[in-house]
Amino acid sequence: MSWYLADGTTPTASSLSEAHQNASQAAGWVEENWSAWLGAGLRILLIVVIALVLRAVLRRAITRFITRMNRTTPAVDGGALRGLLVNAERRRQRSEAIGSVLRSITSFVILGTAALTVLSVLSINLAPLLASAGVAGVALGFGARNLVTDFLSGVFMILEDQYGVGDVVDAGVASGEVIEVGLRVTKLRGDEGEIWYVRNGEVKRIGNKSQGWATATVDVQVRYEEDLDRVRTVITDTGKRMAKDEPWNERLWGPVEVMGLDSVTLESMVICTQAKTMPGKKLGVERELRGRIKQAFDTAGIRIVGGVPEPLTAAAEDPTAGTAAPSALASPASPQSVAASPIPSPSAGSNITK
Repeated sequence: MSWYLADGTTPTASSLSEAHQNASQAAGWVEENWSAWLGAGLRILLIVVIALVLRAVLRRAITRFITRMNRTTPAVDGGALRGLLVNAERRRQRSEAIGSVLRSITSFVILGTAALTVLSVLSINLAPLLASAGVAGVALGFGARNLVTDFLSGVFMILEDQYGVGDVVDAGVASGEVIEVGLRVTKLRGDEGEIWYVRNGEVKRIGNKSQGWATATVDVQVRYEEDLDRVRTVITDTGKRMAKDEPWNERLWGPVEVMGLDSVTLESMVICTQAKTMPGKKLGVERELRGRIKQAFDTAGIRIVGGVPEPLTAAAEDPTAGTAAPSALASPASPQSVAASPIPSPSAGSNITK
């Protein structure tokens, strides 16, 4: 059997010996390093498998925990308060947001740690890579600081449960009913139906009008002459009757109290009335209480400022009203009448003498 090179010539003994030597060196190098390669490959495979299994287990545990949170109802005393705080949509969105954050953090930590471990197994120097990642992270943080601020504010807002779907809040830049809560943006429905998109990082303070309870305040203005104790009794009885009727028995969480006088003038008195109510029902309770107090005042004959004035009684007719005042000229013997009488002419006197 004859061997030929690529150019058609017959290989010489020197070329064959060089090829044999190179093959021997390659085989020896492979024989020396195959165990290290096999060990590194097995380590990388083991790291990847452990990372994926751990990630799947933790994500599944988080999902089960969030599902259990949605099914669990917190124990709260009071039917109305219980129904208010246990809002299914609010708890669902809050739990989903928390679950999304936890799953993202879990995946980032596990996969990032696995990637760094694999690079270290491959004997890659991680110092330049970590330094570059640090510089890139700083630059990204400066460039997207608003986005990072919105995200972190949304995370803490959800974890602290500052507000949720269905709450009426005053966020400073906008106010209305919360219709959607996100990690970056919160959607509010305004009083006129408009939708406000509020970035979580722009919210400096939150006034939640749907947590705890609200206070309905009605100022009653009556005339100064009215009996204050009687007015107080009528208002208290009206509040007691209202607290027994539907649906105000659920919306009123406390008795209607007369706090006292807010102001007193020469014409009127202003009496302050307050009642603790269900959050979000304050305006309805105020309107109903104001209407009932007005009807009770009409029944009791209590006059409010601006009401129909009482008719004035007619004064007795004076018989001398048409008589003129006495005059000094009425008597002909009075000095005024003598001084005012005409002086006779001289011609008339001479004719009489003749």
